[in-house]
Amino acid sequence: MTRSDSSGFRSGNPVLSADTFRDLRAGAAGDAMTVRGVVDKTAVSLAIVVLAAAWSWNQAAANPGLANTLSLVGAIGGFVLAIATSFRREWAPFTTPVYAALEGLFLGAVSRVFDARWPGIVPQAVFLTFATLGAMLMLYRSGVIRATDGFRAGIFAATAGIMLFYLVAFVTGLLGYSMPLLHAATPLGIAFSLLVTGVAALNLVLDFDLIENGVRAGAPREMEWYGAFALLVTLVWLYLEMLRLLAKLQDRD
Repeated sequence: MTRSDSSGFRSGNPVLSADTFRDLRAGAAGDAMTVRGVVDKTAVSLAIVVLAAAWSWNQAAANPGLANTLSLVGAIGGFVLAIATSFRREWAPFTTPVYAALEGLFLGAVSRVFDARWPGIVPQAVFLTFATLGAMLMLYRSGVIRATDGFRAGIFAATAGIMLFYLVAFVTGLLGYSMPLLHAATPLGIAFSLLVTGVAALNLVLDFDLIENGVRAGAPREMEWYGAFALLVTLVWLYLEMLRLLAKLQDRD
């Protein structure tokens, strides 16, 4: 399986860029970043997300009025920490667990809202998210999907376009206009959600590739937390897109 030099990497994930691991070297071999270390720290981060989401879910279930507050606190706090961690990678060992907790608050409240309208949708979205993670990892490790320069450029452009569209949708939403592609259970709306979910899934391939190159470059062990943080960003996005896609499909029934 061919690997490209890490200096040429650009991930669609906004917290992973071509410079993520540049000029980073561990002080000693035992202090170097490992794939197992990233996996372990990702597992810890996901456990924090689940615990925070369970608490947020229960609070929103007991008092539905709290759902908006919890989701706003989690979303805004998580966004601020994501930006901070992206610029100060050395903060990742401290900010990643807090980011995971904030995303848990957000996801728990949002999931409760979705479940109230479409019962049973949350377990389906969780299963599909982790099934996609496993499938993307298998395809990446087998070499079926390779993170070539063209692949990276295409996914980066698609991700940037989606983020720009979401920003426009947010602004127009404040003005009282709803973007049909985001919410309508029309064939076009479902196709849009399938496209966005696919792009989110393919970002996982870029994340795997960039993390692996960080390991090969001998990045310091603290960067394991940054790798876990990056994967968490993509998984949260993928889960939300799964929820939106499943909701549209159920509305079509």
